Amino acid sequence: MSFRRRPQYLLRFDDVCPTYPWAAWRGVEEVLIANNIRPIMAIIPDNRDVTLHKGPVDVNFWNRVRNWQEMGWTIGLHGHQHLYVSKSSGMVGLNRYSEFAGLSFEEQYEKLRTGLEILARERVQPTCWVAPAHTFDENTLRALKIVGLRTISDGFQLWPHTDSRGLFWIPQQLGRFYSMPIGTWTICIHPDDRLFSDHRLFRQKIETFRENITDIKAVELLYSGNNSNAIGEAFAQTVRWAKVAKAAMSSMSDGQKWPG
Repeated sequence: MSFRRRPQYLLRFDDVCPTYPWAAWRGVEEVLIANNIRPIMAIIPDNRDVTLHKGPVDVNFWNRVRNWQEMGWTIGLHGHQHLYVSKSSGMVGLNRYSEFAGLSFEEQYEKLRTGLEILARERVQPTCWVAPAHTFDENTLRALKIVGLRTISDGFQLWPHTDSRGLFWIPQQLGRFYSMPIGTWTICIHPDDRLFSDHRLFRQKIETFRENITDIKAVELLYSGNNSNAIGEAFAQTVRWAKVAKAAMSSMSDGQKWPG
């Protein structure tokens, strides 16, 4: 296993769809471009989740996505319609609601196939999987392998690794910047997060962490041949239980859900 002494950070923006809050996004995008940062953009192919109607429909949405793709940004497949249809917590176990986990292999395969078909019509080629609500299961992984998506942005390990199925996992553990001594850390940013709306804070964090911010292509080159290890597994289990406990306490106190 190859370990880097310095920590690395990836940025991931979730819930990207035609009704994204584009006015606020403009300031975020300016900072990303100015600093030559290539984030993961998690695209919902056919959004039907009304809670994600954060602004008017952008009729040029797919032109935007193609432009990001041309700039070398990573396009992630973020489910199909972002509708939670089961109460399964899946493999990661953070939330008890899912668009995929708990469904049959055939149902999940059809969702993935349809989502990819929509993107293909728009000349968009996703290269990684981003599960809504962090919920997916073994059937999801089987279907992902068949449709050709073998990079997964999820899990809590310290470093990316390739599993026994040949799937490449890039961990996603954070929702904000923290100074870490080691590891590869994906920071997941949602439209409701302060990092999204407070451009001064976002710019400040990018300036502070810029030397350690990377992208998926660089991570794949460094880690694609590595397998999981005991340290990473132990860390992942610890983080998973801590997040599950936090989500449970939050749900009991005010009904909040872990974002996904």
